[in-house]
Amino acid sequence: MKRTPILLKVAVLVTLCLVVSCGPKVFTKGEYDDPNRVELLDDRWNEADMQQMASTIVDAMVACPHVAKANRKPVVIVDRVQNRTMEHIDMKALTDKIRAALIKSNKVRFVNKERRGAISDEYDYQQSGMVDKVGAKGSGNQTAADYILSGALHTNVQQVGDDKFIFYKLNMNLTNLKTSEIDCVEEKEIRKKFEKHHVSS
Repeated sequence: MKRTPILLKVAVLVTLCLVVSCGPKVFTKGEYDDPNRVELLDDRWNEADMQQMASTIVDAMVACPHVAKANRKPVVIVDRVQNRTMEHIDMKALTDKIRAALIKSNKVRFVNKERRGAISDEYDYQQSGMVDKVGAKGSGNQTAADYILSGALHTNVQQVGDDKFIFYKLNMNLTNLKTSEIDCVEEKEIRKKFEKHHVSS
């Protein structure tokens, strides 16, 4: 008579173990990693690609004679980099990375194209009579841009047998807003190779 409760308890424990082991996996332990360490976990665009691209573009733009030898720091607008690949890539993150690196270079100045609407609304409010006129800001005093930085990211994928080659190319142009001439141009290329591993059954 006492064997039934014991068998029942064993069955319950086994069931609980099966439920836990078959349940969803949760990442419960982590550690900080070096963001500059290159580790290719899959064949997609990654942070290391973005860092390499941004670094090359910024170094080239600040070394460009039209920027490096200018009498004053040129004022630049950064246009969002276009995605001409087949991947879903956060192009705003790449654009922001380039903009931040250029600002830190202290070689150029920037106007914030993306916040023009918000700035215009704030002008309207400050000129509404609700703000002290002495400190109120208004239209007509913004800094005019000298250049617009724009570009596009391209990719080419080739597969030969078990080898897969991924080729990224970022082209960036610094266009003079007065003359419409491209005063500076730079491109960065990245080529990655992956091998297919066969899983034995």
